[in-house]
Amino acid sequence: MVREFPLYHPQPDVAAAAYGAALHLANVSVKAQGDGFVEGFNPILPGNFICQKTRQPSHPFGIFYGDNPLSYSFPLMLLEISFVVIATRLVRFVLKPFRQPRIVAEILGGIIVGPSVLGRSKKFTSFLFPQNADFMVKNIGIMGFMYFLFVSGVKMDLALITKTGKKHIWISVASMLFPMGFILAIGFLLRNSMDKDMANVSSIGAVASSVSITAFPVLYPLLKELNLLSSEVGRMALATSVISDAIGINALVAFEASKQTEAQSKDAGWYVLSMVFVLALLLAIRKVMQWLVYKARDGKPVDQAYIVFIILGALSMGFVTDMFGLAIGNGPMWLGLVIPDGPPLGSTLVERTETIATEILMPFSFAFIGMYTDVSSVAFVWPTLKPLVAMVITGYVTKIISTCLACMYFKIPVRDSLALSLTLSLRGQVELLLFIHWMDKQILHPSYFTMMVLLTTMITAICTPLISLLYDPTKPYMLSKRRTIQHTAPGTDLRILLIIQDQESVSGLVNLLEASNPTSATPFSITALCLIELVGRANPVFIDHQKQSQVPAQYGACLTIHNALGFYQETRSECVKLQSYTAVTPRRTMYQDICEQALLQKSTLILLPFADDVAVDGGAATVAGGSDRRSGVRSVNSLVLSHAPCSVGIFVDKGYLRNPLVTASFGHAPHHFAVLFLGGADAREALAYADRMLGNPEVSLTVVRFLSFNGEGDSEMEKKLDDGVVTWFWVKNEANERVIYREVVVRNGAETVAAIQAINDNSFDLWIVGREQGINPVLLEGLSDWTENLHELGIIGDYVGATDFGGSASVLVIQQQILREQVNNGRH
Repeated sequence: MVREFPLYHPQPDVAAAAYGAALHLANVSVKAQGDGFVEGFNPILPGNFICQKTRQPSHPFGIFYGDNPLSYSFPLMLLEISFVVIATRLVRFVLKPFRQPRIVAEILGGIIVGPSVLGRSKKFTSFLFPQNADFMVKNIGIMGFMYFLFVSGVKMDLALITKTGKKHIWISVASMLFPMGFILAIGFLLRNSMDKDMANVSSIGAVASSVSITAFPVLYPLLKELNLLSSEVGRMALATSVISDAIGINALVAFEASKQTEAQSKDAGWYVLSMVFVLALLLAIRKVMQWLVYKARDGKPVDQAYIVFIILGALSMGFVTDMFGLAIGNGPMWLGLVIPDGPPLGSTLVERTETIATEILMPFSFAFIGMYTDVSSVAFVWPTLKPLVAMVITGYVTKIISTCLACMYFKIPVRDSLALSLTLSLRGQVELLLFIHWMDKQILHPSYFTMMVLLTTMITAICTPLISLLYDPTKPYMLSKRRTIQHTAPGTDLRILLIIQDQESVSGLVNLLEASNPTSATPFSITALCLIELVGRANPVFIDHQKQSQVPAQYGACLTIHNALGFYQETRSECVKLQSYTAVTPRRTMYQDICEQALLQKSTLILLPFADDVAVDGGAATVAGGSDRRSGVRSVNSLVLSHAPCSVGIFVDKGYLRNPLVTASFGHAPHHFAVLFLGGADAREALAYADRMLGNPEVSLTVVRFLSFNGEGDSEMEKKLDDGVVTWFWVKNEANERVIYREVVVRNGAETVAAIQAINDNSFDLWIVGREQGINPVLLEGLSDWTENLHELGIIGDYVGATDFGGSASVLVIQQQILREQVNNGRH
């Protein structure tokens, strides 16, 4: 808790008089008579004694009775909450165009509330943050830090330390040792010009450790905000920060022990005994948490009473560690570390706690920081601040250079090395809480505290936009080499990346694969990637089911999907090869995992399911089964379309596409597919895919080509390419009685839709259509206004896939690979 808040700095003569009065009234408690004045004091320490009126009862009768609501504690607290949250939100909105992260905006929002800006007005301070009410903001702010560290501890996976390679370990060591060594050297060189408290060995070591160690709780939300969690640099940064944090926790313990020793040597012994007691308590709690996870092993949710008990336990652990002098933030974080991450327990705790902690409590934390940050005070004590500034800036520069050189030693590209070094230099909430703790330990005075806050904000504000400029996680996915169905040589295997986000889509995708005619002459190499949303933990998980037979229980739902696909592969082993993977990753970066696998597997086609009626899942980080469909699928598909290194197909399954093997066994009618050819690269790719399907004797195909009246709006180059592909298809299938080819001339989008509706006689099982590349705009004129899924299915794909279109035919929307030169030429 916050224990000291200096209200007033007395003049020497006033202090002497007060000191005399204190001696005269030693051991006497003074209670003012009437009007609610209460005063207690320490008669040993000199200082000015201030009598303040305590707050009246919490709630006023009302302004119509002459009461001022701000004279009552509870209405004032509500106003403070509203003002602090709105202020930080406004600053975030203003700084967003400048690529500034949330943490920078919130720190600046807190500074604006404090004495640097608005707090300079005495009217504002007395109105919103009077002296006998500001303690409430500060204590709520400490609670915000506590729950932030608790949630970060729940997400952190310390087992990642044992899984990291030598590269991560050496980069982590280099990023810590070199800056720490330089800071210590400069600190001891400039020791004589420092403040007495700052010149202590423990104080210099504290500054060195805070600059050189990268805190995992700070790095994770910043990487998430930058969409780098699933990138190569993001994964390396997380692994490196976990190692750094493990070292940092031990360094913090050593620092606290050294501070205890400065008073009396025996205090260090009590400190160690306190640590042993807390560790034993945490081990016992760990056993209880494992029992709770085991109890919920069958998919049952953890009982609400246990969740409430654990959330309250974060406060209790903060009390215990603060009581023993172990720093109040350590308790909640250590409690979070002993809780198993991921579902069912970790994800539930994060879901119930994170929003309140980050959106309601944390703004008070930054307001607390702002109340102690006074920019105007820096100029008056600048000479004494120079050594501190020199230490910090030298540390940051050394950290960036040493990390970059270590990365380049392991042959990491220069831009990626620099991006990683900047990422590991980011600072945030953990450092701010450490500064508060150091003020409590009298290491930092207010001016030193202000300078450390400003330097922390500066380094994060500079590094974050530079990372975005240096590193683009999607850049490797845009290839110049063609990976399309149209340009796949006959007789070679078709490499397909099959994306699965729920159990319901598996049967439809398998039926589509079988209808696509895998044979021994034209085999399919299928890579199945099951996607699970990352909730309740920070580190993405990638499971290779060929190498890892044991899957964590919380991700066991993916086994059902892979077993079904494995059964299909066994029945078609002569023409289908299958590799199965599961990726547990944040939804906003799922497209990066998809594109990365397509790149590694040299896929020709990515097949994605389309989610028609998307409902919010219950928050569990599992594969949504049954009637639950996961939110965000559409945005994932749209991002894959923009960055895929190969062609993409989106399958709208209406549930009536039958497996050709089952169709033949039970004597059903053959499949009847239709291609709507509106021209362009996507339409040519769709026709090439349909041509592969014709190898199946149970498939008949109708191709309808749309032409504009008098060639209006045609692109000469696209028209020539379309004519070449259509001619090739017609010559190849001229004698095939299962193929029907038609041409329709239209003047606008209304006639296009009318022509499609005219052939919709419920005889088709599947519509195959190109998405949008190269389509003559005249063919779509007037249709874009009512399209809902334009960015995912295109105009025609959305029209035939809509529920009110009529018919039971499924839809396959194809987009041909977008080459790098197409992007550079502005074609997409």
